[in-house]
Amino acid sequence: MNDLDPLAAFSALRTEEGSALLSSLASYDPADELAVATRLRRDHPAALVSAALGQARLRQRAAAKFGAEDAGRMFFTPNGVEQSTRRTVAEHRAARFAALGVRSVADLCGGIGGDALALARAGIAVLAVDRDPLTAETARANAAALGLADLIEVRCADVTDVDTSGCDAVFVDPARRGGRGRIFDPEAYSPPLSWAVGAARARPHAALKVAPGIPHEAVPEGAEAEWISDGGDVKEAVLWFGTSPGTNRATLLPGPHTLTGRGLPDPAVRPLGRYLYEPDGAVIRSHLVAEVAQEVAGGLIDASIAYITSDTLHPTPFATAYEITDELPFGVKKLKALLRERRVGNLTVKKRGSAVEPEELRRRVKPQGPEAATVFLTRVEGAPAMLVGRPVRAAGPGASGPVDRPAP
Repeated sequence: MNDLDPLAAFSALRTEEGSALLSSLASYDPADELAVATRLRRDHPAALVSAALGQARLRQRAAAKFGAEDAGRMFFTPNGVEQSTRRTVAEHRAARFAALGVRSVADLCGGIGGDALALARAGIAVLAVDRDPLTAETARANAAALGLADLIEVRCADVTDVDTSGCDAVFVDPARRGGRGRIFDPEAYSPPLSWAVGAARARPHAALKVAPGIPHEAVPEGAEAEWISDGGDVKEAVLWFGTSPGTNRATLLPGPHTLTGRGLPDPAVRPLGRYLYEPDGAVIRSHLVAEVAQEVAGGLIDASIAYITSDTLHPTPFATAYEITDELPFGVKKLKALLRERRVGNLTVKKRGSAVEPEELRRRVKPQGPEAATVFLTRVEGAPAMLVGRPVRAAGPGASGPVDRPAP
């Protein structure tokens, strides 16, 4: 066993010897890989040791997406770790399918099975399809490893050749990466978005996973568009069919917290108040800033900037609130003097509508001291400005007050 093709190497990992070898590497330190490999090759074929070490590294990387317990039992490919759906997001989608009464889903372009596992755990039967033999075999192994093989059928095939008429719904996760990196044109996905939309409309319910940067004008007529963030990071957008046609939705995990569009006009620009609200990325992507502004009784600080300001504090999961203590026209010397006076050493710099890079500003102001502050590089009513404040940890309604605005 000097050299194995990928499928043979994967099969070897599932033998009794391969399984024992993988188990022995559950907590190994990749920094010690050379010494570990040298030791293991005394008793095991070199190709098997190499495959096991590679799989152990993938399991460690996958723990952030799937949780350490599941990742420690699952199998991965490098692309599978990179491109598979995070478990929390897959569980949210599976819960939505279950709430719609869906009992069976054709998971097209299913990859290593991240979504199929979540669907099966929600009690939904899954036909998981992928055209790559190694990927399909990995998905089959994962269904078995997590005790879900009875609910997941894995088929190695081209998704365009699969009959989905026996399923209540389809989920399509087209490939959005090519030889040159990410693909931004939905018609360059594999399969193209137009094909996926046709497959979606053939079933009572469907969900299509797309890049979060999809232009709103590319959302098909009759689809609901949902942008999902997890822990503040926008992970994906999903086009739903058979739910709420023409609706935009922002979903924040954990929670879930969901905000749906109400057709509100753009918020008005107003003077800076005591509080600044930074909407979650999913809110911004879904064009629901107006809904959050209404929720916090606020307006925009600038017509082109997605920062909301209000005189009062309103608890909301859809935006992070900051209490603004100072508003300064842009100028490094004044900011540096203010931070020195406040003894600020822990400085967070955020920017929106500014060409200045946060790290460059940090280097120039050289923050020192025990206190913390957040600086926003932005525009206020068209003028470059720096806003200094701090996150509001405990939200409570009714607080109000002026912002200190030093003279220019």
